[in-house]
Amino acid sequence: MRIEIAIIEDEAALYAERLMTAIPGIVAHGGRAEAEILPYCADATVLMGLAQCITPGMVTAARELRWVQALTTGVDPLMTMECLDARIPITSGRGIHGPQMSELAFLYMLNFARDIRAVLRDQRNKAWERRPQRLLADKTVVIVGVGLISEDLARRCKAFGMRVVGVSSRASAPGFDAMFPRERIIEAAAEADFLIAIVPLTPETEHIIDGAVLDAMPGRGVFINIARGPVVDEAALIERLQAGRIAGAALDTFVAEPLPPSSPLWPMENVIITPHIGGMSETYAEQILPLLIHNVRAFKEGSMSDLRNLVRAGRP
Repeated sequence: MRIEIAIIEDEAALYAERLMTAIPGIVAHGGRAEAEILPYCADATVLMGLAQCITPGMVTAARELRWVQALTTGVDPLMTMECLDARIPITSGRGIHGPQMSELAFLYMLNFARDIRAVLRDQRNKAWERRPQRLLADKTVVIVGVGLISEDLARRCKAFGMRVVGVSSRASAPGFDAMFPRERIIEAAAEADFLIAIVPLTPETEHIIDGAVLDAMPGRGVFINIARGPVVDEAALIERLQAGRIAGAALDTFVAEPLPPSSPLWPMENVIITPHIGGMSETYAEQILPLLIHNVRAFKEGSMSDLRNLVRAGRP
């Protein structure tokens, strides 16, 4: 079977080289942007890239397309792309993002607990100000969406002595002290020192964090979004932050990205903004290449049932 892969990613050349070394007989082309990779799409049987970077132009140009491999856990941009034939299978990069997502969540939690921004401001001003220091120990973290990333985060939270509560259809999961179904999310939010969204974006999870959920949080509570922007009602969140109804928010994803300069979130002292970096790491290629090599090998051998992280199986 002829396998020609078009890869869009900052390190696409590395991916292409490693795939061709591991699986003789395939051809892989890499590019950092659509204009660079588009000439190779016409003959591509496979497209690879971050889900948000695989464009309709690439899909339309790929007349021989038979499979799409996302390098991200979330594939919502691909699932809603009208020009991507529903017969084309889609696989994700699920299973590698636990360390980086968990560390970002801890960066946020420790910042709010120890008020690091105020400490750095005092350092710049040469001010010796001692403040009360909150601990993460014995605090309750409520994680909305329980999967591999959440299990990794839960394990780390337990190491800090935290109580971990999940909101999921699952009855239990490693590292969780309690589990609430989605219809009881308000009850779960009422216990949250930190309410963390890691749920995938689907029609069912859009605005799962709404005004009622935010109102249920204790006044000391901090909302953290490392999922997708639309899982939270952003207008409701802004209103609660402006009113001081919750202690703060740490946000890595937004409804509109990049976050517009006009957003009222930018100047808020009780908000930490990061530019959708949760899934990134300096070892990303090493983390995901074993999955890519396995899946390309299975695809080459015609073993579509052996593809890992199949999100959409496609249809004849």
